[in-house]
Amino acid sequence: MAILVDGGVDLIRVDVIARQLKLTRGSFYWHFKDRDALLSEVLKAWRQAATEQVTERFSRDNQDPRALIRDLLSLPFRGRSAQRAARIELAIRDWARRDAMARQAVDEADATRIDYIARCFCALGFGSSEARHRAGILYAYELGESLLVNQGSAAHQLERSALLERLLLEPPPR
Repeated sequence: MAILVDGGVDLIRVDVIARQLKLTRGSFYWHFKDRDALLSEVLKAWRQAATEQVTERFSRDNQDPRALIRDLLSLPFRGRSAQRAARIELAIRDWARRDAMARQAVDEADATRIDYIARCFCALGFGSSEARHRAGILYAYELGESLLVNQGSAAHQLERSALLERLLLEPPPR
């Protein structure tokens, strides 16, 4: 992940990794069939850390759906771990612009995340279509705030988050 974030997918090469880890190329091939197998594992690790663990943690806590949405709104502001996750997310998405395997992983992660958020809205009584729209807005907000982490003061970030929470949780007009 560090190589991906710092230099992009083109620098994830067997010789670079072997040199940085002070391993032989043969040692690399003991663990991975080829570079594509390594890249597949990178995507799998990203999905596990950035999607599955998050949805499992939130689901396991049996929280009120409103509390879950508030927690999701706060994800981009959770310090260094959020900044690290945002850097990885950006690197993966950059890779996905040029690679079908990465694009598929991003598309699947996006769908899983949006589905999870939509279930939170459905649990609050929103219809499935309305819940998906709100989930898409919340998801786009999370991605945007992750990229704009230094945009405005902490107070401004809280104000934006509070406004979006109020708008998203407001019942649709009848």
